[in-house]
Amino acid sequence: MEEDEYRSTYHEINERRCIFEKSINSRRSTCEHGRRFNLADREGVACSSEAGNARCQVFIDLIRKNASFALQQLHIDGPLPHAKEVKVQTGGLLGLQAQLYPDKKDAGQVENIAGILRDAQDRYGDFEHLPFTELVKTIVRFEGRNKRRRGRR
Repeated sequence: MEEDEYRSTYHEINERRCIFEKSINSRRSTCEHGRRFNLADREGVACSSEAGNARCQVFIDLIRKNASFALQQLHIDGPLPHAKEVKVQTGGLLGLQAQLYPDKKDAGQVENIAGILRDAQDRYGDFEHLPFTELVKTIVRFEGRNKRRRGRR
């Protein structure tokens, strides 16, 4: 399947793309609103909640903005390259989870993105008041999976 054809079909069958699709597909997060689907040989995640999707978009925009210096980016106005985007998504969520639930500070996974973001809004009122210094520290420390080396056995 050609890339343009794939993208076109993807957007036809997925009307509301999950903001944290990369983190979910890397098996580091789950969400009560996420619905997995397969297209060709790839996996996608759709969001079943318009309000939840909007909440996720506000959070990811703020976390990208606050992490730009740590990621050595002048400014971030959209998704990053894959590895950095996984780092921002998963690291940011793990950091927020640790702030909200200190007993989960060493967790390697995020149990429910929508629930964590609702709890964050309840505690902080507005995402602008989140402890971004702590969240960025978690993003910087986050390591995704190791790269596989090709050709070696």
